[in-house]
Amino acid sequence: MPDPTTSPAVTAAEDRLRSRGLRATRPRAVVLQVLDDAAATAEHLPVAQVVTRARAALPAVSTQAVYDCLDALTRAGLARRIEPAGHPARYEARVGDNHHHLVCRECGRTVDVDCTVGPSPCLAPSDTAGFAVDEAEVVFWGRCPDCRAAQAGPGSLRTTADQRKNPREEAR
Repeated sequence: MPDPTTSPAVTAAEDRLRSRGLRATRPRAVVLQVLDDAAATAEHLPVAQVVTRARAALPAVSTQAVYDCLDALTRAGLARRIEPAGHPARYEARVGDNHHHLVCRECGRTVDVDCTVGPSPCLAPSDTAGFAVDEAEVVFWGRCPDCRAAQAGPGSLRTTADQRKNPREEAR
């Protein structure tokens, strides 16, 4: 069985770490790869999920080591930490662009939303107080379709995606 910590994806992660001036340790490369894999499905992972997924490739990695890796990746601009109020911090690999987030008040599901008003910072404060503003971080709050459906009861909330799956049912 091949060693998952020496896969081409992990090797590419090691190269990215070095390009940002970081030592390319196995834990850092594996954690970065976990975030990259999550980005493919637009997931925003809390630390507990990062730990679980990292341990699939590197069983001996400690929770503290994962926290240290996430801190180093965030400082190096390879990861982004999102801290929605009342929810655990989440991490993502989508960095270097200007996007915001939708967060479900019920389950904490977090979704990327592209900035709607042009280049960074895309929003301007009424008074900068002398700051050179280069970024605006916006969190939109609401309830995701799954939580809305659960609250309303079975069958009472149909999303557009559900309607596309079976348009004939809508005619009944």
